[in-house]
Amino acid sequence: MEKVLNGAEEFSESCNMLKMVLALALYLGTIHFNLALIFFATFFLPLSKALLVFGSLLVLVMIPVDENSMFGRKLSKYICRHICSYFPITLHIEEVEAFRPNQAYVFGYEPHSVNPIGMIALGHSAGFMPLAKTKLLASRANVFLKERRGFVRIALEMGLPLVPVFCFGQTDTYKWWKAPGKLIQNLARILKITPLFFWGIYGSPIPFKIPLYVVVGRPIKVEKNPQPTMDQVAKVHNQFVDELQDLFNRHKAQAGYTNLELKII
Repeated sequence: MEKVLNGAEEFSESCNMLKMVLALALYLGTIHFNLALIFFATFFLPLSKALLVFGSLLVLVMIPVDENSMFGRKLSKYICRHICSYFPITLHIEEVEAFRPNQAYVFGYEPHSVNPIGMIALGHSAGFMPLAKTKLLASRANVFLKERRGFVRIALEMGLPLVPVFCFGQTDTYKWWKAPGKLIQNLARILKITPLFFWGIYGSPIPFKIPLYVVVGRPIKVEKNPQPTMDQVAKVHNQFVDELQDLFNRHKAQAGYTNLELKII
């Protein structure tokens, strides 16, 4: 049985613009804040104080996060609830009965874009899918999906069902600019991430208010294999790509993207 949930309708009674903006700032503003802090420390602080700033950030990164933290759960619930109603985010689950509360899943989310905001609709805290153990893995971008197989390998190694997910409208939430040149390309290969500048409304980290339509396909069952071969990974990966393409084609009209074509290379 299919299920379609709309974030704006689900949380309309408890949401207002101030709460939405605060949730977005908490979730996305930290990226800009950290970059600004690093820039300020590098160019305007003495070396000793700059090193103190860098060391503090490193310590915060290394501190383990307790998933049972009550404060963390309340904060994530607040963020998910209000961001879902901001765009708004619609979550369309093709087969609700296929998901079990005590089962872990690997969600292959596409497209990644600048920031895969639509993934929050899949979280337990958003109140949409009652999954106790969910691992969200986003591939880099749909155009590079055929070369991205790490999430498939993880699903095989852990014996977890692999779920294709596509978010319509994701790529329009931010505008971005990437510096050209071979030096940047080489740096991106080393860092495994493409350095770029991105911005939303009025140049802020607040994304453009583009409706997001997240479709969740049926889980692809895989057999647990602690050491899968490249051929075994490729076989499941090909199945995932086919399922994602079919998922896209089935829902693009309903999502309002009738003329959109998905290119997977």
